[in-house]
Amino acid sequence: MMPQPPKLSTLYSPAVIANRVAAMGLEIRALYPPDSDANPTRITLIGVLKGSYVFLADLARAIPGPVEIEFLGVSSYNGTESSGNVRITHDLRADIAGRHCLLVEDIADTGLTLDYLRRALEVRGPASLRVAAFLDKPSRRIVPVQLDFIGFSIPDHFVVGYGLDYDQLYRNLPEVAILGKA
Repeated sequence: MMPQPPKLSTLYSPAVIANRVAAMGLEIRALYPPDSDANPTRITLIGVLKGSYVFLADLARAIPGPVEIEFLGVSSYNGTESSGNVRITHDLRADIAGRHCLLVEDIADTGLTLDYLRRALEVRGPASLRVAAFLDKPSRRIVPVQLDFIGFSIPDHFVVGYGLDYDQLYRNLPEVAILGKA
């Protein structure tokens, strides 16, 4: 007998997500003033793989002006629980010294991963380093972290879709859904 698939309940529809990401793009650009030649400041987006890839793609298109994209791979989850151990699985290819960087994360929950990444990136000498999290789950915070841009604050549910997964599944859903029992 096949196991029952988990029940999914939509939390944010594709339209709601698109509206919020568009607004975030404008909020982000507003915090990076033009350089001395009145040209828009180039922003280096650093996507945290794998979960942020959908958000990063939409956010990059929503930010007016020049953006560069880099990726950093990390792992800290086993199933639905954070292991508490952060490990880099893919490092940046570019030197970020002197660049205005925006760390793009799918979800901020315990804060362990973001705290680790912020410290690891700050020692590389960026001109600035800010954090954009698509989802924030403050009730799970163990380590305080500064989030400069937040898509949505959510209650303590395990969510999938829009890049977020459960054992590598459901990343392709266009909405954010709460993962429940069948």
